[in-house]
Amino acid sequence: MGIVEEAHNVRVVGSGPRTVVLAHGFGTDQSVWKHLVPHLVDGCRVVLFDNMGAGTTNPDYFDFDRYATLEGYAYDVIAILEELQVHSCVYVGHSVSAMIGVIASVARPDLFTKLVTISASPRYLNDVDYYGGFELEDLEQLFEAMRSNYKAWCSGFAPLAVGGDMDSVAVQEFSRTLFNMRPDIALSVLQTIFRSDLRHVLSHVTVPCHIIQSMKDLAVPVVVAEYLHRNLSCESVVEVMSTDGHLPQLSSPDVVVPVILRHIHHDIEIQK
Repeated sequence: MGIVEEAHNVRVVGSGPRTVVLAHGFGTDQSVWKHLVPHLVDGCRVVLFDNMGAGTTNPDYFDFDRYATLEGYAYDVIAILEELQVHSCVYVGHSVSAMIGVIASVARPDLFTKLVTISASPRYLNDVDYYGGFELEDLEQLFEAMRSNYKAWCSGFAPLAVGGDMDSVAVQEFSRTLFNMRPDIALSVLQTIFRSDLRHVLSHVTVPCHIIQSMKDLAVPVVVAEYLHRNLSCESVVEVMSTDGHLPQLSSPDVVVPVILRHIHHDIEIQK
């Protein structure tokens, strides 16, 4: 196993002509895909990994400067694909990893045949003629709550993000992976995510993109999915599911897994 693979806990399972890369979002790790993986391994080679900073990675490897922008993560994705000698893949990215995949695909379009994004946003802050869902004051309050008591913040944030009560298995699972992160790293990562603005990148994307979104999502309003669809320069299709929450693959797998599988296996039929 190479250095990059080891650092990111890379796992390759299944076999088949198509390689599918599963990339998790903030506060989770590759275990967030546990409901999806069994449906892929019979026909696909599946690549799983942990983003640097996830609770399952070595915190000593987290470079605060490198990961002050999402480009640092995008270069990690490219390095993983190169080390595994993946020459083309379907990239499934959740939340921030959706946009990380977008950046990586602009840098190396040859490595990607399709992007499937779940709960993706190019910008979380509201702007002139753009609704991202958050005002600056909202984010400052959120960061301050993380600084003052990380464990308490996790307990409050998890049910809001997942869209369920504290007793739900999905909320408990997200709480666990969220709390596994070192608090200073979690704060840094979330600041990088919430302060990012990748709207200018959308016009450079050439890889076909499938946009999957929950009807109700604390972090990403439905209008953001529609914004992505309108502003991506590549072929794209958007599907809004009747699910609640930012982690639908964890909270509503019965609904979401068939949708993701359909988008992985089907080429775009709806043209702009």
